[in-house]
Amino acid sequence: MRNPNLGSVQFVPGDPGQIVSLEQLTRYVREMEQRMAMAFQALAAGHLDPVFVVPEKPRPGDIRYADGVKWNPGSGEGIYFYNQSGIWTQLG
Repeated sequence: MRNPNLGSVQFVPGDPGQIVSLEQLTRYVREMEQRMAMAFQALAAGHLDPVFVVPEKPRPGDIRYADGVKWNPGSGEGIYFYNQSGIWTQLG
């Protein structure tokens, strides 16, 4: 799994390890809040990370950015919408 960055929507909580002081706990919580804020900001800006595998349990209304190589829902790379009929439809 790749590390999230400013352009990534992905957020994976970190392992706090052994926290032995209030200072360590405060630092851990602050770092998690910053990582969550970056993910929320990317989503709010309309960013979608590329998806390389078929989503396991898609629901109508899901939107994904298919890489078009490892996962090609039909028309190559692009943004796809999962509709009520269970079909991924490319947008635009």
